[in-house]
Amino acid sequence: MFGSFGGVEVLIIIGVFFLLFGAKRLPELANALGKSKGEFQRGLNEATSTKLAETVADLEAGGMTASHSLGERAKAVGIDPVGMDVEELEKKVSALENLEKSEE
Repeated sequence: MFGSFGGVEVLIIIGVFFLLFGAKRLPELANALGKSKGEFQRGLNEATSTKLAETVADLEAGGMTASHSLGERAKAVGIDPVGMDVEELEKKVSALENLEKSEE
């Protein structure tokens, strides 16, 4: 019942807005409303595209986070990753992976 506005109801609402805000102020309000809607859509699109990129990266990593993936790589080359600094672990894992590749 509340969602179906007819022509008369819309005219009454517009008349009330004219009485409350005046004829000069209504275009300014409409402009501000349009700008805020545009900003909202832009922010929503940005957040959605960022989230989509993160989701694609997670799917490509098999659902693992970067640190979990690094831990799996470390275990594969025989390193216990517990308590190690991420940068140090990355260097060691990369060096051992390159060494294994060069031996093949």
